[in-house]
Amino acid sequence: MSYITIDRDKCKACYLCVNECPKKLIKISKTKNSLGNNIVEFCDEKGECLGCAMCAMRCPDLAIEEVYKG
Repeated sequence: MSYITIDRDKCKACYLCVNECPKKLIKISKTKNSLGNNIVEFCDEKGECLGCAMCAMRCPDLAIEEVYKG
C-alpha cells in the first residue's frame, strides 16, 4: 500500500498530476498555498492508490512524494 504527500508550498497549481493519476485520486483543493494558488489534495479514502508514482514523475516542481506503507 502506498500514498502520496504534497508539499503545499512547492505546488504551483499546474494540475498536471490531476490528469496523470489513473485512479483520479488527486483533486483540486479549495485550500490555497502561500502563493495564493489552489493546491491539489490526495483523496484516497478506499486505499485505491496503485503506487505507480506517475503523479510524482509528472510534477515539474517535485511537490509530490510517494510513501510506501507496509
